[in-house]
Amino acid sequence: MTAAARGFRAVFGYDPAGVWRAPGRINVIGEHTDYNDGFVLPVAIPQAVTVAAAPRSDGRLRFRSAQAAEGFEADALPGPGTVSGWAAYPAGALWALADAGLAAGGLDLYADGTVPAGAGLSSSAALVCATLLAASGDAPPAPEETARLARRAENDFVGMPCGIMDQSASMLSREGHALFLDTRTLVAEHVPFDPAARGLVLLVVDTRAPHRLVDGAYADRRRTCEAAARLLGVSALRDVTDLPAALAALPDDRTRRRVRHVVTENARVLEAVALLRAGAVAGLGPLLTASHASLRDDYEVSVPEVDTAVDAALAAGALGARITGGGFGGCVIALVDAGRADAVADSVRRAYEERGFAEPAFFAALPSPGARRLA
Repeated sequence: MTAAARGFRAVFGYDPAGVWRAPGRINVIGEHTDYNDGFVLPVAIPQAVTVAAAPRSDGRLRFRSAQAAEGFEADALPGPGTVSGWAAYPAGALWALADAGLAAGGLDLYADGTVPAGAGLSSSAALVCATLLAASGDAPPAPEETARLARRAENDFVGMPCGIMDQSASMLSREGHALFLDTRTLVAEHVPFDPAARGLVLLVVDTRAPHRLVDGAYADRRRTCEAAARLLGVSALRDVTDLPAALAALPDDRTRRRVRHVVTENARVLEAVALLRAGAVAGLGPLLTASHASLRDDYEVSVPEVDTAVDAALAAGALGARITGGGFGGCVIALVDAGRADAVADSVRRAYEERGFAEPAFFAALPSPGARRLA
């Protein structure tokens, strides 16, 4: 019996109908491109959210989490914007199902996660995806449709204007592969990505700088990109093909920098995919570092803890390093030779100690399978 199933039984007094698992994700490259109809290259990671659940015939909702002291109960499905905290995500999943005309009645749910909350590893998307599977029972929507429903839950119920990368990574990923996703067409390709086979490690540094996106900074950047697209006469920044001309047509430096990041980041994703198809994993290093410089200087989503980790990793011999996720905290990834991983981690620890930052945490990102039923 899984820990989630045991927790369910302890809280609700009976066994769950099933157990479902949805992973978090690391984005190898392609940041802030998904809501601009661009390209992304995430991988699912072993850290995941597991939910044990059982349907109820009375429409009542009862949610509990191993990671939260407070639970949630309601006699009926609530509406958008009425639930706060972690419970908004499973409630949003049920709302999205119901709004799509799919089965969504009462539910008892117990969640247990190993994705560090606030680290920018998509614990929220994993919780929504796992809940969607649990609430769908034996007839879940196709993985692509589940990802779309999960995005709708976050966009329209929680109020987070994210793109579809996180949900797609959680639902569609395959072990030993990165997910190359065109976020306009939703065409996905599983590109072989096995750093260990090349003597490399994709080292994740949890900077312990909390990652917060619903406070408006993320939404502000999205609005700027959408306004720039309108000024340039394109449906999305993905359609910009002449970057110098586009920049010259924009009215202010701030907008120009946002557009420059998105356009150059899309190009970096395409170059990264070409490298992986050729088996040239080490060639990703310079692209990661260039991505970080763009996110730091043009998109302005970095913070001192993140920049310190990137600089220390590069100084210790990392092939490349960058912030991953939406920014404003969260995690850094560094591509390193396996024999240098400990030295890189030690370098980051020393730099943090010198700056008086909280001690970071480290793990290797292992490309993992997507969401599935466990029991």
